[in-house]
Amino acid sequence: MAMTQAPAPPVRGPRDGRTPTNRRRGAALRRRENLAGYAFLSPWLLGLMLITAIPMLYSLYLSFTNNELFGDSEWIGLDNYKKIFTNDPHFWHAVQVTLVYALVAVPLKLAAALGVALLLRRERRGIGLFRALFYLPSLLGGSVAIAILWQAMFSRSGAFNSFLAVFGIEGKAWVNDPDWALSTIILLGMWQFGAPMVIFLAGLKQVPPELYEAAAVDGASRLRSFWHVTLPALSPVIFFNLVLETIHGFQGFTSAYVVSGGTGGPTDSTLMYTLYLYIKGFTEFKMAYASAMAWVFLIAVGLLTVVLFSTGRFWVHYGDGDK
Repeated sequence: MAMTQAPAPPVRGPRDGRTPTNRRRGAALRRRENLAGYAFLSPWLLGLMLITAIPMLYSLYLSFTNNELFGDSEWIGLDNYKKIFTNDPHFWHAVQVTLVYALVAVPLKLAAALGVALLLRRERRGIGLFRALFYLPSLLGGSVAIAILWQAMFSRSGAFNSFLAVFGIEGKAWVNDPDWALSTIILLGMWQFGAPMVIFLAGLKQVPPELYEAAAVDGASRLRSFWHVTLPALSPVIFFNLVLETIHGFQGFTSAYVVSGGTGGPTDSTLMYTLYLYIKGFTEFKMAYASAMAWVFLIAVGLLTVVLFSTGRFWVHYGDGDK
């Protein structure tokens, strides 16, 4: 009986249907694309390393030394940190001044931003001009020129005292009064509410109009509609602005520096944390101590941000019903 030979199995190609040559070309193309991506990212990566990462690591090293900029440095461990918390009354005063500024200026700034945003949310003739005018102070925020102008405005012969004189009120040198100097800086911070105002305007445009219609059908007043419709719908935007402005509030420096002439006066009433850090590092040249203060500040702001995020789940409402 003749035996038949089994047919040979068909030759199967690569699973992806590509030949080895095509796969090599594809791999080479991906490598070129990756190299091009890294080439475009290289300026940012270089800036991150040279301007941010390496100086931060070096400041961390300095914080454990006794470096005074123009001298030798020795490793002293945690002595700078111990001195900060146990043997530096100016540090705790700077913390107190910064807390007062942030706890007062940030809520006032956000309230002003939300109030103006509510007034400017409806489209009217010329509304773009008013929005631009209210946003303008934020473009000038942090500038030395504005701080100098503010200092002149609240001096004894400034515009604010001239305004008070119209009502028969005797003014004073507000920026030189320990009881009022910080208040002028807080007022300056509140005045520059343009950036959060723009974000609030964007958030208000996303509130569904049918929510207000339903509230009106239920007989809700404008105040109740604001409390039960606008605020819950804006809670993610409020949270976003709160986090950004709180961090910005703790970083306040320029206005305090200009108003006090770089000293934190009068009688340390405007000695904010960043200003005191600047004095230690660039006036007294105690770079190691200033580096330790900077890392304490970084950790404190980071912990505060964590606290804000942990509390946000109780009052921030998102459109999908999650918190």
